[in-house]
Amino acid sequence: MLRITPVPVAAATDKTAQTYERLQELFGEAPLPEPFLLYGRVPAFLQDFYMNFKKFCMTDGKLDQKMKAIIALATAGNAGCDVWADFFATRLKTLGGNDQTVAEVAAVASACSMYNAFFKFRELSGSALFGGMAVGLRAHTFTGTSLDEKTVELINVAISDINSCKPCTEGHVAKSRELGVSDEALLETIQVASTMQAGIQFLKHAGH
Repeated sequence: MLRITPVPVAAATDKTAQTYERLQELFGEAPLPEPFLLYGRVPAFLQDFYMNFKKFCMTDGKLDQKMKAIIALATAGNAGCDVWADFFATRLKTLGGNDQTVAEVAAVASACSMYNAFFKFRELSGSALFGGMAVGLRAHTFTGTSLDEKTVELINVAISDINSCKPCTEGHVAKSRELGVSDEALLETIQVASTMQAGIQFLKHAGH
């Protein structure tokens, strides 16, 4: 059951209408993605999300648009948010990816979640016994896709942070730096993931 109904473009007024106009400039002739019409119920949130979305998810920076689409897709998939996962899967394909790329992003993010669950338990248990146990989990996925090492590590950084796994986040940040990823690129990775988390959480509260 929907708790929040969308604000159609034709019915928007004041600040919501102004932000819709800016969004239409971003998306051109394509209709606005449905989530924005839900965010339109709270003009301040719509404006915040639009500004962050445009800057961190849709524009080249230290990360190019394709990499940002990958991080956003991994974030949406990790949260089980179909509407944003579908949006970024489609966007990734327009930026040079394909069905295999989408599947491999999902696979890496899923394998990362497996490690997050394990290492969070070791840390949260407070037991030296569990801390000393070998991992014992298989993760050929990290080296068994067509994604390059930097892409894999940036997915892992984003997902480990979202899943609140401190040792995994620290480890993947260190590995990313070893691979030559700059701190600015790492920051953009988290900015993409954080922006999408905000949009995804709103949809959950909205009953979507």
